Amino acid sequence: MKAHGTVHKYGDNVDTDVIIPARYLNTSDHKELASHCMEDIDKDFVKNVKDGDIIVANMNFGCGSSREHAPIAIKASGIGCVIASTFARIFYRNSINIGLPILECDEAAKDIDNGNEVEIDFDTGIITNVTKNKTYQAQPFPEFIKEIINKGGLLNSLKK
Repeated sequence: MKAHGTVHKYGDNVDTDVIIPARYLNTSDHKELASHCMEDIDKDFVKNVKDGDIIVANMNFGCGSSREHAPIAIKASGIGCVIASTFARIFYRNSINIGLPILECDEAAKDIDNGNEVEIDFDTGIITNVTKNKTYQAQPFPEFIKEIINKGGLLNSLKK
């Protein structure tokens, strides 16, 4: 399992209210949520994001409320992975549950810049910054998490 894309870089404490503002929570339509993803922190995100792109952030990404809408909006926008120094606990679990790949890697989060081209090998946990010709080691996914993500989320992984 791999990802490859251009980086959209953010700082510390990116909360769920800026990932998907509360004013849009009256819908469960994934594409509608994606059309407003990150707009309160990056008004050009939806215009610039392409399928497979990568979000990189510093500490405590996804803090705030426990809404699943935040990782759903990110995944539906086309993001292939989120890399951060740390994630809020509930955001981390919600991301896995809906099949959004996320990796904690402090070194990568600090060194990767906005616009860098990044490749990720989820089997090994190796993150390659193609732009800077540097690699970073994240903890690879355990098999059960790989299965959940490969099937598009927890509910899909339970189907026979």
